[in-house]
Amino acid sequence: MTQPHDAVLVLSFGGPEQPDEVMPFLEHVTRGRGIPRDRLLVVAEHYLHFGGVSPINAQNRAFIAALEVELAAHGPRLPVYFGNRYSRPYLEDTLRTMADDGVRSALVFVTSAFSSYSGCRAYREDLERARAAVGERAPAVHKLRVFFDHPLFVDALVARVREALDASPADAALVFTGHSVPMSMARSSRYEAQLRAVAALVAERVGKERFDLVWQSRSGPPTVPWLEPDVCEHLRALSAAGTKHVVVSPIGFLSDHMEVVWDLDEEARVVAEKLGLGFVRAATPGTHPSFVAAVRELLCEQTDAAPRRALTVLGDGVCGADCCPPPARPPAARPSA
Repeated sequence: MTQPHDAVLVLSFGGPEQPDEVMPFLEHVTRGRGIPRDRLLVVAEHYLHFGGVSPINAQNRAFIAALEVELAAHGPRLPVYFGNRYSRPYLEDTLRTMADDGVRSALVFVTSAFSSYSGCRAYREDLERARAAVGERAPAVHKLRVFFDHPLFVDALVARVREALDASPADAALVFTGHSVPMSMARSSRYEAQLRAVAALVAERVGKERFDLVWQSRSGPPTVPWLEPDVCEHLRALSAAGTKHVVVSPIGFLSDHMEVVWDLDEEARVVAEKLGLGFVRAATPGTHPSFVAAVRELLCEQTDAAPRRALTVLGDGVCGADCCPPPARPPAARPSA
């Protein structure tokens, strides 16, 4: 047995849940990044299009409910808490609640499967800031490893892509997407390599020899290089080459949050319709049973010294002291939710 743990913390990004929370949320996310208010107002309209509510919190609560059922059935029998970086329930408040409940050591599941500064180290930094704010009572925290290549996680991705392919003609092109990041951030981690590896694994399992990995949700000034091509530009290129149908799988995302439902279901779908492209978007893992089971196995690696299962050799998944360093200059990224 490793160090005993007495709780699980699901840590996510957060998002507004009513219209009057939209601008405070965006201002919180972008504080210190110099993003013009006009840009925030544009992004705010994406949220207001959906009633001012980001789907991310409801989806995380549904995931937590599924995880609680899984842990009750198979163990480890640990209570599950929920905290966010940028909206209620705030991480700091959750850690205080955990301390009040007598939690001394928690395993932390971060809602990001891949290695990068924004998807890994930034969460660790926020955990330490929140623990410092809570003080000596704050529970110890141990972030679970990145899990992009866990067999059960890949199973969930495969199932979602198969569902979309079944709803499409046999000749549909398969396009995977991940959140674009500045090249300076991409170079400081294995983010791009991990996404390419998982895309290849999923494509092989669904019987697609050809596939593409492209990027979405880019923001920031055009003078700063980010991962390319953008998904909408790629759709235009596919159409020009004679493609008639496309399945888009957002494998870089765990749930259908704002950047999926806006950037793909709204913007990319409109582009596809104008091009005459048949467009089907694969679902994200969400509460798929294989994904939930994968998270339980990640917990068991820490509570019961269960063996680590992985399908690639892209690192050991452990966050070292120097992992995923920040880019030279903080990216002015579009808020995620």
